[in-house]
Amino acid sequence: IVGILAAIAIPQYSDYITRGKISEATGALSELRLRAEKFFSDNRTYVGFNTTISNPKFFTYACATPTATTFTCTATGVAGQGMSGFVYTINESNTRTSAFTAGGWNNSATCWVTRKGETC
Repeated sequence: IVGILAAIAIPQYSDYITRGKISEATGALSELRLRAEKFFSDNRTYVGFNTTISNPKFFTYACATPTATTFTCTATGVAGQGMSGFVYTINESNTRTSAFTAGGWNNSATCWVTRKGETC
């Protein structure tokens, strides 16, 4: 009985932990977008907006060189934190993408996938 319960509970718990780590990426990318839009409304360009995320743990963040009218920011999972193969992006149009090399996760060009097997 214990073995059966463990076989069910351990994978579920692992997925739960992964979803918690993903919230860092989606929250930080949303914050970057808000910063970019505020900067754009004040300066009429995205060039120069603050792309720093304080104390990231599970993802690294980068914004491709913004132009006057475009930006794309990416969150890439940190392998040492168990997030290898997870990549999320957002741009000036609020287009959100998810790209995975982790098994069981579905890529999306239209949304952030936050659960294993989820689609948009």
